[in-house]
Amino acid sequence: MNKKERVIAAIKGKEVDHVPSCFTLHFAEQEAFGEAGIKSHLKFFKETNTDIFKIMNENLVPYMGDIKTPDDWNKIKTISIKDDFMAAQIEMIERILDKCEPDAFMVGTLHGTVASSIHPIEAIYGYEPVRELFCTHMRENKTPMIDAYKRITEGMCQLAEKYIEIGLDGIYYAALGGENYYFTDEEFEKYIAPLDKMILQTVKQNNGYNILHMCKDKLNLDRYKSYIKLSDVVNWGIYEDNISLEEGRKLFGDVTIMGGLQNRAGVLVDGTDEEIEQEVKSIINSFGKQKFILGADCTLPTEISYKRVNVAVNATKK
Repeated sequence: MNKKERVIAAIKGKEVDHVPSCFTLHFAEQEAFGEAGIKSHLKFFKETNTDIFKIMNENLVPYMGDIKTPDDWNKIKTISIKDDFMAAQIEMIERILDKCEPDAFMVGTLHGTVASSIHPIEAIYGYEPVRELFCTHMRENKTPMIDAYKRITEGMCQLAEKYIEIGLDGIYYAALGGENYYFTDEEFEKYIAPLDKMILQTVKQNNGYNILHMCKDKLNLDRYKSYIKLSDVVNWGIYEDNISLEEGRKLFGDVTIMGGLQNRAGVLVDGTDEEIEQEVKSIINSFGKQKFILGADCTLPTEISYKRVNVAVNATKK
């Protein structure tokens, strides 16, 4: 089996020669964009030898003006694939695809509706204040904010479609909003879930695969049960005060699960090669090989040795 065949077999619940793997990290700012970003990705792919090659996306929705009141959301303009930040992302992906091994399963990072709505103002206010601002505006006068969310979502649908058109196998969808300490269940179901699903549906309509990453801690994962028909792989932070892999399998049913290792602590970060290998074997022996992809809760530390990741990847083959 080559890498793409292995991942697709895992998604479809077929027998695999060994469990496929996916690990990822944010590159340092000076190594994340342009020619440097291309080289960083290719180096990571080569030295870690993961089955899934995930291309990062640091080309974020840009600042469009301060947002202090609900009406300020009208400053968020319509975005499209022609915008500079999207064009830069597409160009980088195309150049990476030209140079990387052809048999890998390739996905592009696509920041979900909530995450993409944070990016224009996060640098000004900070992550947590922005999330609190979302909740305040949702409850004071939701219409301008939800309209802005819709404009952002429509732009992300264009990006998702373009990802598949240029040769990616699918997207890695970074979903936010499931934490139980920001939006209520009712707010999430009515205003966030339909927009997330628009993007996931766009990928499926273009014959792509969706890896649904449910980010952050204290998630109410029940909020995402309705996403499963549009998801091929699910991943969440099992070490971030969320449910285990086994509980996730019961919750999500017949969908491939990715994860198993901590991302910012634990054996992958601090253990010896032998400890990493033993932990990977233990996870696979416990969880099984079927419909499973080895990964981590989220992105690894930028400074982690790629050799550590490669040890984990190779352990799936033993």
